[in-house]
Amino acid sequence: MKSPFGFEEYLKKKIVKRKIPNKLRSSDLVEEAKRKFNSLKVMLDKIGLNDENANDIVEYCYDVMINLTRARMFSEGFSASGKGAHEAEIAYLRKLNLSEVDVKVANQLRYFRNGIMYYGKKFDSEYAQKVIQFLNKIKKILGE
Repeated sequence: MKSPFGFEEYLKKKIVKRKIPNKLRSSDLVEEAKRKFNSLKVMLDKIGLNDENANDIVEYCYDVMINLTRARMFSEGFSASGKGAHEAEIAYLRKLNLSEVDVKVANQLRYFRNGIMYYGKKFDSEYAQKVIQFLNKIKKILGE
């Protein structure tokens, strides 16, 4: 899995465009992230975490992370689209002062989530637990 380029590279390639900050869209994405995170908590409280639902947990965590990232991007006047957009959004995390280790973990999560969506990749509860811990850590940085 390749590491995302620097965020400026995505601007140069026009995968990310500068726009007028869109506070409404940003707010909507934050609300969706909160809704999804609350659903995740309910699922974990009622069903728990097991190998059977590990993929669902991984997907939910990715959705929360990427929605919060997009919300920050929209609030600061950035929009990513097209091939490489998800990588650009991960690269944006560097602008939020996430450590390079955290950016790599987020990129791995992006890659693995694509494996679930497009290739039927399976993950176990141990990996899902690590993803939950990572989400809890970066949620504070991304802001909700």
